[in-house]
Amino acid sequence: MPIPTFLKYAFVWILPLVSACTWLAMLLAMLIVWELQGHPHYPSMSANQHIAYISDIGAQRLKPLFIAGCCVTTVFLDLSFASERWLRNTGRLAKNLGVAEKILSGLSIIFAVAGTCGLILLSIFDTLHYPHLHDGFLLLFIAGYVISAIFICAEYQRLGVHFRQHRILRLSFWLKLMFIIVEVIFAIIFAATTFDEWIIAFVFTFYVLTFFVDLLPAARSTQEYSNAELMRLKEAENGGAMMETLGYTNGTTTSGVNGNTYAVGAAGHDGVGTGRYRPPAAQNF
Repeated sequence: MPIPTFLKYAFVWILPLVSACTWLAMLLAMLIVWELQGHPHYPSMSANQHIAYISDIGAQRLKPLFIAGCCVTTVFLDLSFASERWLRNTGRLAKNLGVAEKILSGLSIIFAVAGTCGLILLSIFDTLHYPHLHDGFLLLFIAGYVISAIFICAEYQRLGVHFRQHRILRLSFWLKLMFIIVEVIFAIIFAATTFDEWIIAFVFTFYVLTFFVDLLPAARSTQEYSNAELMRLKEAENGGAMMETLGYTNGTTTSGVNGNTYAVGAAGHDGVGTGRYRPPAAQNF
């Protein structure tokens, strides 16, 4: 009995869920412990500071939890990045048709790894014993993931040009753009109040969950790009025009793979097309 597609690719969409749930559980545990302890004033806190930073709590008895939570969160998030890249490359998700999109995707992964290093290292080099290193790694964490999100938005914007019918690309684009705006705003006013740090941290949870939105279609789809479709997409990317063996003729309308219909006109005289190849719509959105 064949394995259902939803279960076959379950490991993919579970990755961001594990990351988000781990991060949220860690934050809530640290906040609850600080509350139950009666709002203690930790040595790393300034004299007029009334709300503990996450880093203040993480520098005390809960440091092992802080390190473990940061490691699990970022590792599973980076696996989500890698899975999204793999699924687009193999055709389970809307495929990158241009070199620029692949470069943007690669840059987003690089900066995500930088953000990962920043978060893990700031949890190890706590604010009590290594204040300057801690602040530097905090900046690396925030900047890494914000810049990564910018590159992802740019990639999705270009994908939306080719796959306008995929509303999920547009949804993910706007969700990630909101994350960028909110994180930048609160990072700017971060020095004004400790409450902003908690907002930045909780907003990061929702950013991680946007990758669940990105990856779930790969598990819900019952279609994959065939080798022939991938070759046609590559030909479209390179400006290929040899479509005769795949059922395309000038001035006619033919049924394509997966039920798609392609209208290819002769020099535009039929009012439908001009002979330009249109890539087949992915079946996973």
